[in-house]
Amino acid sequence: MVKMSLLDEWIAEDVPYFDLTTHLLGIGGETGSIGFFSRDPVTLACVCEAEQILRRFDLEIVQTAADGDRPAPEEIFLKAVGRTDNIHRAWKVTLNLFEYACGISTRTARLVRAAREVNPDIGVLTTRKVFPGTKAVSITAAVAGGALPHRLGLGETILLFDHHIKKAGGWGAAAGLLPEMKRRVCDKEICVEVETEDDALAMIRAGADALQFDKVAPDVLKDIVSKIRDTGSKAKLIAAGGVNGENAGAYAGTGIDAISTTWIYFGKPADMSVRIE
Repeated sequence: MVKMSLLDEWIAEDVPYFDLTTHLLGIGGETGSIGFFSRDPVTLACVCEAEQILRRFDLEIVQTAADGDRPAPEEIFLKAVGRTDNIHRAWKVTLNLFEYACGISTRTARLVRAAREVNPDIGVLTTRKVFPGTKAVSITAAVAGGALPHRLGLGETILLFDHHIKKAGGWGAAAGLLPEMKRRVCDKEICVEVETEDDALAMIRAGADALQFDKVAPDVLKDIVSKIRDTGSKAKLIAAGGVNGENAGAYAGTGIDAISTTWIYFGKPADMSVRIE
């Protein structure tokens, strides 16, 4: 859920004082309606936030939907009524929110479907690589599309990257640190990012709770996963780096537990529009 203060910032950015065009036309006092629709199939996101923006302009919501809904193209899914000047002031900031949020949620839903057609139980996770300032919208949209955030922040999870390993003195030294780390934060799982079979098996032997495979091709990953499973390890295995809507099914077929992706955040906004009457 996006904070109300952030919604106010967006409104102040787009309408710092008043709408000059509507003012000059002298139509501000009339009553009208605004309805939102998509030109293409979409998965909706940030509907609640859009409603809050409309209400801030004293518009009454008369028709609405929910995050995750998939309205048909040209179908009105959110409609509000009120003064014409307020409708025009609320129009663009609300539409911009829908276009970017629904772009993310629609890509997410596509990737989730592709992965779960191959493995219905696979987890779909999203990374922290969002454009600065857009985290609340990005996460809300990803969840609407059927995914969950991998890491919301550095303080909630433990994930060792290659630069952590190097600083620790290499893979052998890092493996020796894992038992003490687990003792100090017994309620947290330790995940290690790996790229090779040898490093993966070394971290499994050291007691890693999860492994994140970075940019390992599906055919190579499938063989590594098989060897890890043969050890009897219950560690969670995650594929990351380069996972997208085209190859999600291939990664889902490797036997991993989850895929982690950045792909959903960056792409074309949804083609949304409004009808103002």
